[in-house]
Amino acid sequence: MSMEGKTCVITGATSGIGWGAAEALAGMGARIVAVARDRQRGEATLAKLRDRFPGAEHSAHYADLLRLADMKRVAADIAAAEPRIDVLINNAGAIFAWRKITPDGFERTLALNHVAPFVLTHGLRERLFAAAPARVVNTAGALHHLAKLHLDDLRLERNYTAFYAYAHAKLCCVLFTLELARRWAGKGVTANCVHPGEIATGFGERAGGLIPLVFAVVHLFGSSPELGASRIVRLASSRDYAGVTGRYFYKERPARPNSQAEDAENAERLWDATAKLAGIE
Repeated sequence: MSMEGKTCVITGATSGIGWGAAEALAGMGARIVAVARDRQRGEATLAKLRDRFPGAEHSAHYADLLRLADMKRVAADIAAAEPRIDVLINNAGAIFAWRKITPDGFERTLALNHVAPFVLTHGLRERLFAAAPARVVNTAGALHHLAKLHLDDLRLERNYTAFYAYAHAKLCCVLFTLELARRWAGKGVTANCVHPGEIATGFGERAGGLIPLVFAVVHLFGSSPELGASRIVRLASSRDYAGVTGRYFYKERPARPNSQAEDAENAERLWDATAKLAGIE
């Protein structure tokens, strides 16, 4: 499907599958709005896009998605700059060896992998509605199958290990996606999430502890970033998924998520809890 004239907002677009998705969508004619934390890497990404795909006015915005104020500011900045957004890809994510609480009171794995997509999507809702039919694609993870939802302990004060925190955050990501699809039914915006597979990127290399070693082994057997990105791009652009919403995909195929993610009450309660903690009405 041609993406000519479409505007795609992508978090985590400076490397890995985020860059792969940006490159592929730009090659299909889309204009990329990248969200990055590091300005130097962001400008390098922007330069590559402008050099390879000069027909569109690609742009970048900068924010630390671990900080609630930055989440809200970058959403407001993008909404002010863009009259319409055809695709939002919430791709930025990370795993951390040690439990830390952000200045806003969130456990940082949850902040980056769940709260940031929640806040950014909320802040861009009117621009997505204006572009209908539009799409939201969230990068999930198969590890979410190993987690239980801890609504009474979102900071994981009793259950923290690095991999469990990541699994829990990705469970929240899936629940957010399904509830978003329910709440936005009739708005002309679909919401889906995808585990792109075990991909050989730099994910985990700065996590601390022994985690970089674990991922170094995993990445030896991983697929290419381009293949992982293609699974995101397909959901973002293919006519095959027009109107498909509220689904979890494993690589190319729709799949059943963790049974807790199929619980509508869980999804609604998590939405309400996240909105309250993030100060969103």
